[in-house]
Amino acid sequence: MAHTRLRPPTMADVARRAGVSHQTVSRVLGDHPNVREATRARVLRAIEEMGYRRNFSARALATRRTRTLGVVASDTTLYGPASTLFALEEAARAEGYLVSTVSLRRLTMESLAEALDHLADGGVEGVVAIAPQRSAVDALSELRHPFPVVVVGGGPGADIAGVCVDQHLGARLATGHLLASGHRTVWHLAGPEAWQEAADRAAGWRDTLESAGVEPPMMLRGDWSPLSGYRAGQELAGWVGRGLTAVFVANDQMALGVLRALREAGVRTPQDVAVVGFDDIPEAEFFAPPLTTVRQDFSAVGRQGIALLLDLIEGRPPATAPRVAIEPQLVVRASTFPSAAQPDGTPH
Repeated sequence: MAHTRLRPPTMADVARRAGVSHQTVSRVLGDHPNVREATRARVLRAIEEMGYRRNFSARALATRRTRTLGVVASDTTLYGPASTLFALEEAARAEGYLVSTVSLRRLTMESLAEALDHLADGGVEGVVAIAPQRSAVDALSELRHPFPVVVVGGGPGADIAGVCVDQHLGARLATGHLLASGHRTVWHLAGPEAWQEAADRAAGWRDTLESAGVEPPMMLRGDWSPLSGYRAGQELAGWVGRGLTAVFVANDQMALGVLRALREAGVRTPQDVAVVGFDDIPEAEFFAPPLTTVRQDFSAVGRQGIALLLDLIEGRPPATAPRVAIEPQLVVRASTFPSAAQPDGTPH
């Protein structure tokens, strides 16, 4: 009666099959030069026949390719980084690559260096870093690494290859929509100061107002959380009746807090104050009222990020560090003007 193997083959199993020592198998796996070609071929044949780490070691030794990409991420409890991570993993799998992910609490020079070293030890062919803070992008541009690195979310001015959503354009769409709806000015609740995306959205808001000949009002700042939006909304409610009729909030989670604070203060949305968010999280259309927001195409970010990394891996880099910008889309719902949207949230 045949017995089914209950465990994967070990290096010792390979050594017995090939008729060599354990150390010889180790040298072959490590691509050591002091191994005779006939012995190397016999060990590789045993590896292939037994399926010993076939998807990594055998293929890597035969092709010099691991078909594995690295991703460095942080703040993946937030919608944007989490959606970006998922999109990158999906795009990599579609290209036949595995993904090894390192999640960091903070993106510092030291933590990034350790992450890249860890991924290098794992044999990745290239790395995508989800780096929403400019300081992280600057650190990555200074670090030395044995593989190409692409940055996602670093903004258009970074001197390292990367992909980002055009945050400045998204803010212009949001602010311009409110001005076109008849509001004389637009207030802004910005994200954390260290985040490049927050800075770009604030710049887009300010530039749109100044281009329209409007002096930007006081800017508030939150930390992306609904609680920080709620506290800012309490402050904003005090300005209703004194020129505040529209607010552009830098993400949907903070907008949720703003909407609750306004509602508790007896301020109606959009009759008294119109509100626009950013991200178009899945819950946005179910807010009370449904939230007008700026949609980011994270799937496109993932596809473009992986495509750019594979180009660099294959030795097809352009003359300068490439930067790919994805255009966002304004989604009009009832939080800005009830008659501006159809029941499904699409604009007239």
